[in-house]
Amino acid sequence: MPDFSEMIKKAKEMQEKMKEAQDNIKNIQVEGSSGGNLVKIIMSGDYEIKSIIVSEEAKKEKTDILLDLIIAAYNNAKENLKRKSNEELSKITGGINFPSDLNFPLK
Repeated sequence: MPDFSEMIKKAKEMQEKMKEAQDNIKNIQVEGSSGGNLVKIIMSGDYEIKSIIVSEEAKKEKTDILLDLIIAAYNNAKENLKRKSNEELSKITGGINFPSDLNFPLK
């Protein structure tokens, strides 16, 4: 028969490790770029844009092209952040893919 108190203990340990991983993810910074580095975006682990760097060459482009470059750089940064977040969570879960916003209901 399974020892439920041991299972609860292990679940709480996993919850603490997940909390630690989520805190680590918030401190991650990633870069996304587009147009061969014409536009770069620096994003934090909680999806906050820290900076947008637009090259002088990109500033010469039409507005709609520049906006597309910014959107593409943001999307690239977002994908890079997802990858980094999954790597961080994988360290804790041993490769099991849990959602990064998973909250265990144990107290």
